[in-house]
Amino acid sequence: MNTATMTADASGSARRDFATIGLIGLAHGCSHFFHMLLPPLFPVFIREFGLSYSELGLLVTTFFVISGIGQALAGFLVDRTGARPVLFVALGCFMAAALAASVAQGFGGLMLAAALAGLGNSPFHPVDFTILNKRVSAPRLGHAFSVHGISGNLGWALAPVFSIGIAEVTGNWRMAYVGCALVALAVILLLALNRDAIDDRQGSWSHERAGTAATTAKPEHPMAFLRLPSVWLCFSFFFFTTAALSAIQSFASPALQAMFGLPATITAFVVTGYMLCGAVGMVVGGFLVARSGSLERNIGFAMAGSALLLLLAGSGWLPGLATAGVAALAGFGTGIAGPSRDMLIKRAAPPGATGRVYGTVYSGLDVGFALAAPIFGALMDRGSPNAVFLGSALALVLGILAASLVGWVRRST
Repeated sequence: MNTATMTADASGSARRDFATIGLIGLAHGCSHFFHMLLPPLFPVFIREFGLSYSELGLLVTTFFVISGIGQALAGFLVDRTGARPVLFVALGCFMAAALAASVAQGFGGLMLAAALAGLGNSPFHPVDFTILNKRVSAPRLGHAFSVHGISGNLGWALAPVFSIGIAEVTGNWRMAYVGCALVALAVILLLALNRDAIDDRQGSWSHERAGTAATTAKPEHPMAFLRLPSVWLCFSFFFFTTAALSAIQSFASPALQAMFGLPATITAFVVTGYMLCGAVGMVVGGFLVARSGSLERNIGFAMAGSALLLLLAGSGWLPGLATAGVAALAGFGTGIAGPSRDMLIKRAAPPGATGRVYGTVYSGLDVGFALAAPIFGALMDRGSPNAVFLGSALALVLGILAASLVGWVRRST
């Protein structure tokens, strides 16, 4: 093969990788956008429907209980039927959730919207990581994980600005949800037009484990991966780190209002700032994955920095605006840890079981959200807004411990 042919093949491979990475990043950003379908307008629901913070926390719990159960099951479905058709069904659920929210007349209608959005969210991690691991070449896989994480943070960051912005411009909060439905429709159309780039029937698992044959004489039982301690430690890592994220996403804004009397127009953007800082951190984290051999060390140092910033935010030592800035900056450390986290899970996944492993491990994310939201909501109802930041810091420390144990188990086996 001559040099020109090799260059053309390399260029074609890069274009295919970039197309897949970009489209999966867009889909992942959409899923995170719909994580925040309801929380940005919590103050509206308190005013319109007389809901308490505990009831609002229950909406978040509903979303993530359904998402968590569905995510673990979706991994098996993806491994059996393929990822692409499941992805389109999930996006359709997001459209239905937004339309349900737009016509909600009370807590029951909002609960339906939360349930539909949770159902739509459930397959995304097994879908996304199956397609990325199957189609993206090994040298670009770390950066693919970085883009995947960045897009998720951008989805989180965009959601409050989008929803609050439309509600304020139109004077009608229901129009914000019509806009969210149109976002889901636009993503569906774009992916449908470029469906070949997300076809997981193409590509191979050859880069999953160097030196591992594609087939073995005696295939393992589909549930065999559940015996791996590293899978459950990764699950624990997600549980604790997501508990921290749940507190920030759902209650950082009202906590800052309660602590310092800051207006909602300022505090609503703390979550956006946290997610944008996380996105910048993920860019850095993508390069760290490529250059650093110790994923656990990357995670430990980055998340320890975030925990210290959240402790400072919860201490009450700083004035209001400074506290808001410190809380937002904490997202940088969690962002740096993101690509190392995803690579850590990849190393824990047996070949051909990526959907199942990612589905099980990432269900820890949903469990963390589901359990943390009502707990932090109750703390808010009891007049302890600083506990939102202090509790988040503690959860991150426990996440660091779980990641360290993953590395220890992997090295000892």
